[in-house]
Amino acid sequence: MTDLPVSVVIVSRGRPQSLARTLTGISQLQYWNFEVVVVADPEGIASAAALPFSDDLKLVPFDTPNISAARNLGLSHSAGEIIAFIDDDAVPEPMWLRHLVAPASQGDVAAMGGYVRGRNGISFQWKAASLDQHGMPQPLTLDTDQATVMRPPNTRAVKTEGTNMAFRRDVLVDLGGFDPAFHYFLDETDLNMRLAKAGYATAIVPLAEVHHGYAENRMRTAARVPTDLYDIGASWAVFQRKHVAEDARPAQWRSLRGEQRKRVLRFLQSGQLEPRDFTQLMKRLDLGYADGQHRKEVPTKLPKHGIDPFRRFSAVPRQAKMIVSRPLTATVDRNRALRELAAGHIVTLLIISPTAIFHRLSFANDGLWVQAGGLFGKVERTDKLISFASRVKKAEREMRRVALQRGFHQ
Repeated sequence: MTDLPVSVVIVSRGRPQSLARTLTGISQLQYWNFEVVVVADPEGIASAAALPFSDDLKLVPFDTPNISAARNLGLSHSAGEIIAFIDDDAVPEPMWLRHLVAPASQGDVAAMGGYVRGRNGISFQWKAASLDQHGMPQPLTLDTDQATVMRPPNTRAVKTEGTNMAFRRDVLVDLGGFDPAFHYFLDETDLNMRLAKAGYATAIVPLAEVHHGYAENRMRTAARVPTDLYDIGASWAVFQRKHVAEDARPAQWRSLRGEQRKRVLRFLQSGQLEPRDFTQLMKRLDLGYADGQHRKEVPTKLPKHGIDPFRRFSAVPRQAKMIVSRPLTATVDRNRALRELAAGHIVTLLIISPTAIFHRLSFANDGLWVQAGGLFGKVERTDKLISFASRVKKAEREMRRVALQRGFHQ
């Protein structure tokens, strides 16, 4: 298992509370050789500075709505050989970094991407995909128990999801980092395409999991209702200019615009948007696309080495524990779980009710992993509608299901 120095970069704007939760999750990572670089607006910097482990963080102020520029700034301040990225509305599993960077022990692997679980903490939001010549993702079916390395030219570009990806620092620098013309959206897809064209291999690592919550931002509400489509249109225009043949662009844009129109209509039909919102959103999409046609590509010069020396995070080995509870004793058991957390453990509180309620998992602000659901209810959504098991068997199954991600039986 590799012990390469890793810089974990988090970009944050307008989400100070969510950022604090992400950093609390990162503080439980079971990888000894990493640093944490936070690129954030003033509220985010203040939130990170208030955490008990703030002295271990590199805090870099930045308050411009441009995720590519922010990531490049984080890269400039990073001193690790590997640069890992996670969003400020996501939380990593404790073994995330160990799994994610392991393929870097193979010298030709320049990029690594993991799987992403969605809001219920169980279902996958993102698994694996390649990218066709137009940058459109095509699902891949991979071995979920080990990393798969894909090397061009036998494969197309490999998609890494922005909230769960890592790259060799020297490769990122050689490629010019992220293109600041992508203010929001497609920034990592553009990088994936450039990596493939340069002949670099990418590893997809299913066991490197993060939980992504889709927090509110300037482009959407917490319920994922769009509030502005300008940057989506602009990013697609920039992407087409860089990667799509000119004669193929009009047809692709008609298709992409049609998908956005259907998306907005669904929210209109559900009552989450008003008719006037539909008109305004589509207008902003078209304005963005027109702007992106003329948005200049600005060459980015990145330092060969990090501006700041490596600041190793004071991670400590932790034992993973599971406390099995029921609704009647949940309060008492939660207090017990908090005591175990304070003692330095990674703690999962599993609350099992005598029902068929589907299970949900979340990472609490205080650092507890909390899973709740019925004794007879589904965990994985592919399970049988109703399954019969004792509480002990249910708990054992859940411990096995997340053992490699959360650190049980290390």
